[in-house]
Amino acid sequence: MQYLVALEKYYVTFPGLGWKFNISNAAIDINGFVVYWYGMLIAFAVALCLILGMKQCRKHGLTPDLLTDYCLLAIPFAFIGARLYYVFCQWSSYYVKGNIGKTLSNITNVREGGLAIYGGVLGAAFAIFLMSKIRKIPMAPVIDFAMVYIPLGQAIGRWGNFFNQEAFGTTTDLPWGMKSAAISRYLAANCPNLDSNKPVHPTFFYESVACLIICIILFIVRSKSKKPWTVTSCYCIGYGIVRFFIEGLRTDSLYIGGTSLRISQVLSLVLIVLGFLVLSLARIYDWEKKPIPERFFKADEQMQRDAKRRREEKLARYAQDDDDEDDEDRVERLAKSSFTVKDEDADEDESDETDASDEDSEEDSDEDSEEADISDDEDSDEESEEQDEEK
Repeated sequence: MQYLVALEKYYVTFPGLGWKFNISNAAIDINGFVVYWYGMLIAFAVALCLILGMKQCRKHGLTPDLLTDYCLLAIPFAFIGARLYYVFCQWSSYYVKGNIGKTLSNITNVREGGLAIYGGVLGAAFAIFLMSKIRKIPMAPVIDFAMVYIPLGQAIGRWGNFFNQEAFGTTTDLPWGMKSAAISRYLAANCPNLDSNKPVHPTFFYESVACLIICIILFIVRSKSKKPWTVTSCYCIGYGIVRFFIEGLRTDSLYIGGTSLRISQVLSLVLIVLGFLVLSLARIYDWEKKPIPERFFKADEQMQRDAKRRREEKLARYAQDDDDEDDEDRVERLAKSSFTVKDEDADEDESDETDASDEDSEEDSDEDSEEADISDDEDSDEESEEQDEEK
């Protein structure tokens, strides 16, 4: 797939639907440092597939560490395979006679375009084969597990073709046909038998939807399959059928030599036949799934126990810190938090009421003492008068 490198903005229209979009093939442009949507989407697809794989690997007989080892080799091999596949099919565009340096420069300059999904799948499969031989692990369970995420990555990555305005089909009168200035220029330069002013098939969208459906089917197959290579065979059959028909619509296909045979269509047919053949052999000879060696799970279990122990120690340290606070700081902290301004006001009010009550009690006592003195004086006067009368 050859994509455009120059920074451009396109008005992409879908005349039959009345839609119009203003898009650019660059996601980030900071002072000449450009990151294209194509690369951003591929990176996102890889990250998403890795996250899902790490979450689900233990359910299917793999460990996260083992899956990481495979990915570290498979991802670069997939990229290299996708590039070499395209370069091989377009060798005349990259080879400079008598100048090896220029030829190598053309091959490694991926920003000029040229990646092929079939090459990426073959490169990743070769990496899994190598790692399986090195680690002495059966290849079938690993590739059957990983194959589910390939169409998911394809479904996301195909939208990079939309931002680059590439990988579209022939002209169409269907209501979802799309148009843009980039498409018109390409058709005028490379497809003189087509009307460059007409809309074209959005084949990138067809393949994205089809790959998403294949991904869902493979998830179901993986959960129920009992034979090795079942998931991989289903991918070869499903994607082979989809790609064969979509490739027939595209205007940028790679051809075998000077023939009219499209390379991707031929390879699709090979994958379809291979998929049915493997499924038949697995059933006829009753192939059995070979499990991953036990030593990998023992190491994984030990790592889980260590992680659990570290979590428990961390919680214990937190609990110890709380206990230390109880002895020294908690009383002071609680005292400070409980002694608020409101409490101070309440204390002042209480003290005022107490003072007032004390004053009232003092006044009452003074009055009582005065009354007592008066009554005492009256009694003494009465006694003196009675004594005088007696005399």
